[in-house]
Amino acid sequence: MSDSTEVASIVVPHSAGTAAPARALPAGACDSHMHIFDPRFPPSPHWRRTPPVADVPAYRLLQQRIGTTRTVVVTPSTYGVDNRCTLAALAELGPQARGVAVVDADIDAAELQRLDRHGIRGLRVNFYSPQSWGLTTPQMLTTLADKVAALGWHVQVLARPGTLVELAPVLRSLPVPLVIDHLGLIGSMDGADGDAFASVRALLDGGRTWMKLSAPYIEADAGAPGHEAKDAVARALLAVAPERMLWGSDWPHTVASAGSIDDAQLLDRFRSWCANDQQIDRILVDNPAALYGFD
Repeated sequence: MSDSTEVASIVVPHSAGTAAPARALPAGACDSHMHIFDPRFPPSPHWRRTPPVADVPAYRLLQQRIGTTRTVVVTPSTYGVDNRCTLAALAELGPQARGVAVVDADIDAAELQRLDRHGIRGLRVNFYSPQSWGLTTPQMLTTLADKVAALGWHVQVLARPGTLVELAPVLRSLPVPLVIDHLGLIGSMDGADGDAFASVRALLDGGRTWMKLSAPYIEADAGAPGHEAKDAVARALLAVAPERMLWGSDWPHTVASAGSIDDAQLLDRFRSWCANDQQIDRILVDNPAALYGFD
């Protein structure tokens, strides 16, 4: 695809700016990590913050602005193990959407099969933010991975760098593909030369681990040092396994200051990490098609 010659002017809730990315995206480009918050569905009692209104019509404006057509809806911690909001969003978004659910470790096969029929293709296991069940344990991770192996799903892990190092033996032993959220949250304190990156690299070298090149603003020191450290980590990850990298917007950016994230600029920053436009297209189209089962 060539650089964009048209300037869009689309106002999108929870996204700064109105312009399109500098380069038009290829057909079938996928936003592999975003969330829907719909006031029809109440938050979990464990969640203390008021969720934003970030529904499917608002997200479609983002798609129109940045040029993505496929998406992966991830159930946020806000809803606990209630996936109704995500399932409703998948029904509204149609066949170009897939989902990642959050469930209890005691979920049964029938419920997993029901989620599969509605477009769920993985489970998120969160060691980072408060969860409705309390403390997330390695045993919970392995139990859930065992339960979804027959479905061909993956497990998606959100954890701080130190936790990824501690979990490395468990992560290596999982019987399903592993997806790591948000650059592994590796920032300037860890960097591309630290233990966390080495641990993640070993997982990537194993051939069954994927990385989401998303939310570089999380766990980043303020200003240029934090920005540059995240850029270095992203480029180092791309050098290891470009065939298992994914890009996601993390819209509506609930962990960032309101109105501070420009999604078009996120895509332009992602482009700066990549070796060439062919690599960009692979990460936006081919990689998510392989992991999530898009045609």
